[in-house]
Amino acid sequence: MNSKNESKEMLKKIAEEIKLCKKCILSKTRKNAVPGEGNIGKKIVLIGEAPGYNEDIQGRPFVGRAGKLLDNFLRSIGLEREEIFITNVVKCRPPQNRQPTDEEIKKCFPFLEKQLEIIQPKLIICVGYIAAFSVFSKFGIEFSSMNKQHGKIYSINNLKYTLKIVATYHPAAILRNPNLMPLAKEDWEKIKEVI
Repeated sequence: MNSKNESKEMLKKIAEEIKLCKKCILSKTRKNAVPGEGNIGKKIVLIGEAPGYNEDIQGRPFVGRAGKLLDNFLRSIGLEREEIFITNVVKCRPPQNRQPTDEEIKKCFPFLEKQLEIIQPKLIICVGYIAAFSVFSKFGIEFSSMNKQHGKIYSINNLKYTLKIVATYHPAAILRNPNLMPLAKEDWEKIKEVI
């Protein structure tokens, strides 16, 4: 088990690797890679799909309109974004905010796996289908659809991890379809119960 300072240093090294990564075509179109940021003390990791336009410009996750909505959800359960670690499955913006391809996810996912190994989270919050599908698969859980599985808390207990994992709607999806807002609010209330 690493000390908090050792873990921070290890995460910094991975962030540098991510910034220099040229494993897929996204490295040619990005302005900035977005390794992730935040605090590892609470052992809560929030994972999205991929950076968008604002994230690509600033090199930080969830800083656009969707990020403001995410901040509101976090505050609604008594957290500030600075208290948790926020990252994405894919660390570079896909052009025109398209979904990342399977190949891009496959090449980038080892970075996320390393981050999770270092942080050893007690709770992972996946926002959006791509994040949920990718992360749930890592832990051997089938993820068929957001409609069926959002807000359900899953427990993982194996030799490497003891944690809970939950999926909820991506803030960008809620901005596009406000009908999802009541469902998302219910999900965040369930998340509050496990913090």
